Amino acid sequence: MLPMSPIELFRNDHHACLMFTDLVDEDGQAVQANQFLIVDHGVGAILDPGGNLAFNELFLALSRWFPPQNLSYLLASHADPDIIASLDRWLTSTKAQLVISRIWERFAPHFTKVGKTENRVIGVPDAGGRLPLGRSELLMVPAHFLHSEGNFQFYDPVSRILFTGDLGVSMTSGEEARTAVRDLRPHIPRMEGFHRRYMVSNKVLRLWARMARQLDVKMIVPQHGAPIEGKQAIADFYDWVETLMCGIDLFDDRAYQLPTARIDAVTRKLQPQLRVA
Repeated sequence: MLPMSPIELFRNDHHACLMFTDLVDEDGQAVQANQFLIVDHGVGAILDPGGNLAFNELFLALSRWFPPQNLSYLLASHADPDIIASLDRWLTSTKAQLVISRIWERFAPHFTKVGKTENRVIGVPDAGGRLPLGRSELLMVPAHFLHSEGNFQFYDPVSRILFTGDLGVSMTSGEEARTAVRDLRPHIPRMEGFHRRYMVSNKVLRLWARMARQLDVKMIVPQHGAPIEGKQAIADFYDWVETLMCGIDLFDDRAYQLPTARIDAVTRKLQPQLRVA
């Protein structure tokens, strides 16, 4: 099935934000992922370009909207495979620089051939920064431990979109991800399991929410699943994460026991250890 056209999250005469939701075959082997293009006055950046599964489709789809060779930045919220496993191919096909946390700056070359990243990585300090894009800028917003040790979100002050990476993720199909969520309550079941496991602690969520409330946010757009749009839905999201127990909050000594189950290499399932009478 051919990919659908990207979603225009925002567009005016000089600035555009596009969202691609369905570039990876949804055969159950890989999680649905979104990729984003931001262009201001002819200067372009891709946010979380994805793994090798998405590269060909994204490169072709992007070519219909913006010349990939003219990309200035590859923005990576962190260094997971679904974020930048295709880095080698992007560095080969474009002149773009990789923008990523300093924590991951020296790990990124493991995704490429020797020498590919030389003089092409902008390492962002923990405090974040403001990155020029055309006649505007993008804010590298600290989001450490949500879920990665070195993690940034990207705030676009023109569109007032906060691109949140793995925070705000929901488990949906690519088609479902095209429709923004305006009522958070019925959407929470699609977010809750992921956030309880992948976010590190409630303390970090509370610190993040306090910071995020200082931004003028029209839309929260995660790397997986549907955007969250509207003043009330965004306020409800801040309220929800502030009270969510997750990660290390939920772990105790029961999670740190020596294993007893056997892994069957044929069925790829766990077999309980047989008890001897």
